[in-house]
Amino acid sequence: MKKWEKNVRRVVPYTPGEQPNQSDMIKLNTNENPYPPAPEVREALRTLDTDELRLYPDPSANELVSAVAEVYGVKKDQVFVGVGSDDVLAMSFLTFFNGDKPILFPDITYSFYDVWADLFRIPYERPLLDENFHIRKEDYFKENGGIIFPNPNAPTGVAMDLEDVEEIISKNQDVIVIVDEAYVDFGAQSVVPLIEKYENLLVVQTLSKSRSMAGMRIGMAFGDAALIRYLNDVKYSFNSYTMDRTALAAGTASVKNQEYFKKTCRKIIETREWTKKELKALGFCFEDSMANFIFASHESCPAEELFQALRSRHIYVRYFPEGRTSDYLRITIGTCQEMEVLIAFLKEYLGQRQISGNR
Repeated sequence: MKKWEKNVRRVVPYTPGEQPNQSDMIKLNTNENPYPPAPEVREALRTLDTDELRLYPDPSANELVSAVAEVYGVKKDQVFVGVGSDDVLAMSFLTFFNGDKPILFPDITYSFYDVWADLFRIPYERPLLDENFHIRKEDYFKENGGIIFPNPNAPTGVAMDLEDVEEIISKNQDVIVIVDEAYVDFGAQSVVPLIEKYENLLVVQTLSKSRSMAGMRIGMAFGDAALIRYLNDVKYSFNSYTMDRTALAAGTASVKNQEYFKKTCRKIIETREWTKKELKALGFCFEDSMANFIFASHESCPAEELFQALRSRHIYVRYFPEGRTSDYLRITIGTCQEMEVLIAFLKEYLGQRQISGNR
């Protein structure tokens, strides 16, 4: 090791989903929305005055924050925005998790949590999900330095009841509890209304999934005004101009069109429920997903084999090869046509496999 390397901050980085670029592919591996953003987004970008790009954007993101506050029925000082929910979450780790006691998050969950904890030198523990991949609320009733979990969880898609989520919050009012609601719009119940009741609650959402804005990187947090002030203090100490002008314009346009947003979510939910029935008929097992993906294993065909077989046909899903997830595939819900192609391939492949006796 070179002498200067002893001062390098080292961490095992997060591994993002593969981003293939093939004209004939079906991309079901990164939980992107298969439908375009609201029409107003295109118009907002078309009419953007490029001369203004020489000027810094509004550091307070006032227009976007105002739109979010109005649509979600909260006050402006209860909203924080950032460059995707990853930016918001990382800022939240840095701001709120600074004690000596370990923070808590599930052993199977969004794999960025332990990366941020390691990066910021935050001690942590990972209570085990039960045998059905459900969070056991009792595991979060012990002493800790903070709590974070997604609802619905990722990559499992399992959602907790509102009552159970609130019980975790209520029993941990001496620390910050972060509920990561990246997938909440696909069937779970949001706890945003609870920010009026619990000053220790921070709720994080994103425009990447349900609003088709993954390429624009816009995330938001809801919480007591004091929490939002603390987040902004850290943001302004790190980078005052986190949101660029294009993201602010596109994000504001997207948030304002609730009708299109709800219509798109309904289409994805309907396709997900159809896909569940088809997968069950083919021998797949999975918990009841409330997200825009299904986390499934097959009764006789190993996940890695299916992953490679799908990949050979340019159908991309996500495979997590380690630990308890090693026999599961996370399958994003695409368009009806894309899911029909997926199911048709699985029928063909599993049928041929059965004929050949490769059980």
